[in-house]
Amino acid sequence: MSNIPQRGFSNSEFEARLTAIQALMDKQGTGAILLTTEHDIFYFTGFLSQFWQSPTRPWYVVIPPKGRPIAVIPEIGANAMNNGFMKDIRSWSSPHATDDGVGLLTDTLLEVLASTTAKTIGINKGRETHIRMPLEDFERLTDHLSSSDSHIGWVDATDSIRAVRMIKSPAEIAKIRHVAGCVSDVFETLFSFAEIGMRDVDLFRSFNIACLEAGVDTVQYLVGGAGQHGYDDIISPPSGRLLSDGDVLIFDTGCTFDGYYCDFDRNYGFGEVNDGAKRTHQAVWQATEAGLKMALPGNTCAQVFAAMHEVLLKAGALGESVGRYGHGLGIQLTEPPSFTAWENTVLQEGMVMTLEPGMIYAPGKMIVHEENIVIGGDGPELLSRRAPAELPISQ
Repeated sequence: MSNIPQRGFSNSEFEARLTAIQALMDKQGTGAILLTTEHDIFYFTGFLSQFWQSPTRPWYVVIPPKGRPIAVIPEIGANAMNNGFMKDIRSWSSPHATDDGVGLLTDTLLEVLASTTAKTIGINKGRETHIRMPLEDFERLTDHLSSSDSHIGWVDATDSIRAVRMIKSPAEIAKIRHVAGCVSDVFETLFSFAEIGMRDVDLFRSFNIACLEAGVDTVQYLVGGAGQHGYDDIISPPSGRLLSDGDVLIFDTGCTFDGYYCDFDRNYGFGEVNDGAKRTHQAVWQATEAGLKMALPGNTCAQVFAAMHEVLLKAGALGESVGRYGHGLGIQLTEPPSFTAWENTVLQEGMVMTLEPGMIYAPGKMIVHEENIVIGGDGPELLSRRAPAELPISQ
């Protein structure tokens, strides 16, 4: 396959991320930031591994106010973390019976804080975040820090980390564009392996294989649903149901390339699909068009939501059950911000977003449509290949 993006990133890419977060630390008077989750650690260090699937070992990275991040990780990951950018890698034998890294992490944080007058440690506390370490270890860490200096405290670093991660570099966008192109190829050939009478479990399996053959690294997320002239569930795994005449099928997938996601869906009809389903598909497509026109730097997420919502209301929408009409996208399947009525985040160049309007057109019948875009100065660029306005139907 041609034009495959280079894997990994240059040191200059990581240095730019580090400079951005340290500037915010300086502005807010934060002495250190503690990272504990897979995606934050990957973003600031380049450490990409399936080993995160195991909950046995904790992983930590400390961002100092100056200089490169410090990894405090189990010994099993030291070689993988040594990627050219990370220079200070401290490790312990894990799992450990009595001290699974807390002592080493305490010493590291105290060392960093000793070099600055700021005595606060930033950690994720906000919406769509979590802390990946045992609660008893977090409490033990807090006790150790307090016993050494009663003035050390925790502050919320969510907004700072989010502000840096929301703006994607050209190299990041290239990876998302590539994986979205691979999946677009598969969606365009779905009728070559999907037909009436087929079990949904076999269709899911065929789709997985087709995506891998098209060049994605993983089919990390694949959900869907099928129902007569529409569906009422878009997040379930296959049940063994047979595709029937009159069914509308949705596949929503998040495939990855080099740690970066695409996330979009497509709808398909089989046999005699009613006019209501066809009109609804056109309505959500037109709502996406309205979102594309509003997805400009300087506009808010709420304004984009309102533009899409107005189209759906005029089309006779009875409601929507998703809760938003799209979201950020990158090293996680969904990232902030969201296209909701209350989200006033201002769009900026370099944000990668999904547009995902959904419409209930009859009780128990809905159609959802999703595309991936990057916000540009002259308007959004589609990263997924635009779906047809009319519902594709196989007879």
